[in-house]
Amino acid sequence: MLDLIKKNISGISGREAKTHITREFLQLLILKILYDKGYFKNLAFVGGTALRFLYGLRRFSENLDFSLISGKGYKFDIFLERVAYELGKAGFSLEVKKSMERPVQSAMFKFKDILYLLGLSNQRGQKLFIKLEVDSNPPKGWNTELSLVSKHFVFTVTHFDISSLYATKLHACFFRKYIKGRDFYDLIWYFGKKSIPNFELLNNAIEQTEHRRINLNAENFNNFLKEKLASVDFVKVRKDVERFIEDKNELKLLDKDLILKVLS
Repeated sequence: MLDLIKKNISGISGREAKTHITREFLQLLILKILYDKGYFKNLAFVGGTALRFLYGLRRFSENLDFSLISGKGYKFDIFLERVAYELGKAGFSLEVKKSMERPVQSAMFKFKDILYLLGLSNQRGQKLFIKLEVDSNPPKGWNTELSLVSKHFVFTVTHFDISSLYATKLHACFFRKYIKGRDFYDLIWYFGKKSIPNFELLNNAIEQTEHRRINLNAENFNNFLKEKLASVDFVKVRKDVERFIEDKNELKLLDKDLILKVLS
């Protein structure tokens, strides 16, 4: 498997880009393991990595995010053990650090030696990280689809449909307790697609975390966006997302005045 990664990064220039491509290969391998083990009957793929693999988003990601859509036969501990076992069988040495805090169950997969063996680090002890998160209590109202992935491996994933993904991204942008620039890069992508969010899911998500009902709809959505975006620090946004963007010129799009003008 390491030889496949070496071949995959051989034509890539720059250590940062090669590291991103390596992580992406491992993310796809984990998704293939979930497919092989039947976990997509329990989980729906969500987040920025889902946008990249399923819809061609032009930024890299560190995480794999899922929502629990069926708890039947699902136990997070066993789930992690099976994924780690299969990664070990594939030849990777790793540590798994888990957190069972509800509602988000998370695990950090720490791949040992891989960066050194690929010539991407001079230190054998430097690890490559992939964070896996499962929302065990997602708000109601989501819709799912089944899509084929055919990069490096061929398999299918269950995922939120595009309007439900958009709703979860809006919630992350404007109700997360800190600024994550990657969220706003993804938001611009949705603007370009002229997507309509799943308002039922979005309103339920806001009520779940903020304990109040806003009742967003097609009529008041644009004003909501303008009001929320006006208070965003886009200097922090650009700084956070820069290392994940394939084309650095796209940072120019993360400008408050430009975005508000587009919305108008």
